[in-house]
Amino acid sequence: MNSQLVLLVICCYFLLLYLISYFTSRKISADTFFTGDRQSPWFLVAFGMIGASLSGVTFISVPGEVGNTNFFYFQVVLGYTLGYFTIAKVLLPLYYRLNLVSIYSYLDDRFGFWSYKTGAFFFILSRTLGSSIRVFLVASVLQLILFDSLGIPFWVSVLITVGLIWLYTHRGGIKTVVWTDTLQTFFMLAAVVVCVIMVGNELNFEGVSDYFKAVSNDPRSKIFNWDWKAGTNFFKQFISGAFITIVMTGLDQDMMQKNLTCKNIGEAQKNMFWFTTILVFVNLLFLALGVLLFLYAETQGVQIPAKTDELFPLLATEYFSPFAGIIFVLGITAAAYSSADSTLTALTTSFCIDFLEIEKRYPAEKRISVRKKVHIAFTFVMFLVIMAFHWLNNQSVINSVFVIAGYTYGPLLGLYSFGLFTKWKVKDKFVPYLAVFAPVLTFAIASNSEKLFWGYKFGFEALILNGLIMYAGLYLLRIKRS
Repeated sequence: MNSQLVLLVICCYFLLLYLISYFTSRKISADTFFTGDRQSPWFLVAFGMIGASLSGVTFISVPGEVGNTNFFYFQVVLGYTLGYFTIAKVLLPLYYRLNLVSIYSYLDDRFGFWSYKTGAFFFILSRTLGSSIRVFLVASVLQLILFDSLGIPFWVSVLITVGLIWLYTHRGGIKTVVWTDTLQTFFMLAAVVVCVIMVGNELNFEGVSDYFKAVSNDPRSKIFNWDWKAGTNFFKQFISGAFITIVMTGLDQDMMQKNLTCKNIGEAQKNMFWFTTILVFVNLLFLALGVLLFLYAETQGVQIPAKTDELFPLLATEYFSPFAGIIFVLGITAAAYSSADSTLTALTTSFCIDFLEIEKRYPAEKRISVRKKVHIAFTFVMFLVIMAFHWLNNQSVINSVFVIAGYTYGPLLGLYSFGLFTKWKVKDKFVPYLAVFAPVLTFAIASNSEKLFWGYKFGFEALILNGLIMYAGLYLLRIKRS
């Protein structure tokens, strides 16, 4: 693929993002960065959240993972629907009733100072790691198809990537992100649809029925696994999917900050229901693309890479037509920015509200300068984490994201569950210690589960175990009424 053409496409794409940033960041107040002035149309939020939820992990890793675990990932997606329903009916009404900017403020009112700071800290840890992994995946692909040919080292290309994201989000914040994510979702979905059609043409498909038959007849399209010992067992995946959604969306400042920019609770819930419906079909489309990619590789005699994450980029850049390659570049670039821009905004929001208490400690005229410094700091932190993962990664990225979520979001799951479903207070000062103990114990149990539980192997449901340990610890720390 012509590197100069790729560079031109990326530059034009970034220019478009910057124009959106310019128009959305005019006439802003000190709080617009955090709340978007609560004027975002629900349909824009819903469509933009698809891109933020999918990111480069879905775009590249999900099609590649088909070669390892068939369609078993769709079991997790089915569980998402239960999780999103819970968010819409339980968590969103709570957040709107309390008129929250940071959702972790709830923990301050419910339990106290240390619980509040613990919740905010684990969000920052979780999102920094998870989003850095997503950007790492996309940056690796851009390095392969563009920056290597220009002689630019990986660390420079990553610095450019996160620097560009900072540039178009540093003024408008969440107000800009709602609009840019909508554009990026469109490019991402358009890219996968075009790739599906073009692969079908290469395989001589004549109509929709040929696509359906090819995917459904392929053994890799098997959706359900009933082996209770396997990490991809249906019940494990479904239940894990529900809990993953609750913690990675409902207890996540990044995703909830978008919902809280809607005008009212009714529009926020409408956004969530439509978003869920579309997300299920989009994930199925990505899995179908995975089967088609493997079929194409087999018919062309292409050797499947050891890391299946690399299959889609390999085919798009070396075997597909130049037009398909450009579409792929657009899709992967959209994936990079849609996942990272909202993350930087949410991390900045959480740190400013939850730790600096910017609304209480700083006058309006000082808040913007403080927020900008924090925004720059988190941009640099993300750069460092991406570089660290570049040296350490040795598994499929889709698995890495959920493995990390199982350990870092577990304390949040336990805290919110105990807060919502009991009326007890807790010994607040011990909560940070418990939040560290719970994932450590979870890791010890999950690592030895096959020995301890007659061959049972933990998968993503380690998140549930983590939350249960946290919940049980809070129960022991409860303050009994006299």
